Amino acid sequence: MMSIFKTLKHKLLIVIVFFTTLSFAQKDTNKWKAQIALGVNSPLQSGFVEGFESKSVNFPTVNAGIQYMFKRQLGAKFDFGFNRFSNGDNSPEFKINYSRINAQIVYDPTEVIGFLPQRIGLVTHAGPGYTFVKPLGNYSNNKASFLNVMAGLEVHYALSEYMSLYTDVSYILGLGKDFDPIINGFGSFNGNLLTVTFGITFSLSGCHYC
Repeated sequence: MMSIFKTLKHKLLIVIVFFTTLSFAQKDTNKWKAQIALGVNSPLQSGFVEGFESKSVNFPTVNAGIQYMFKRQLGAKFDFGFNRFSNGDNSPEFKINYSRINAQIVYDPTEVIGFLPQRIGLVTHAGPGYTFVKPLGNYSNNKASFLNVMAGLEVHYALSEYMSLYTDVSYILGLGKDFDPIINGFGSFNGNLLTVTFGITFSLSGCHYC
């Protein structure tokens, strides 16, 4: 009887160790995070037709995304960005909604750098996407859409293992071709955009890699 009990106890221990190992393995390979951020943008003037220019700093920029880490330093994210910018003082009046979607590779070099304070982390991201430009008001018919490539750097401050505050500086390279100023250019934009945002990152599945 004692021998049977020892055998069952031994098998039970093996099962517990197996499922514990499996749960940690799942944590190591299924790291989901969400991001939301708010900030400002600055479109490059070369993206406007002659005579049109925007303010150098515009509000708002809103970014939101879902991020998946394949391992501690490498991952991917799919994100959406909305930006609005408007005319400067020496330009005809206009407002533009600039939206984008991007799929990006994420790389965390924090451990490689090594000398950063304990709660500070760096994350770089880059990848292709698609841009939708929609002028408002008198130029609402002059819509444009084109491919883009964006890259950025995030600086994170960890509040806990599940959540961090961060700031992100990103540059969006527009791959739109030149457009006819008369037909589809006035009040529109086909250039590059710089954004600076402040936001929060939080875990959706526990946070082994925060």
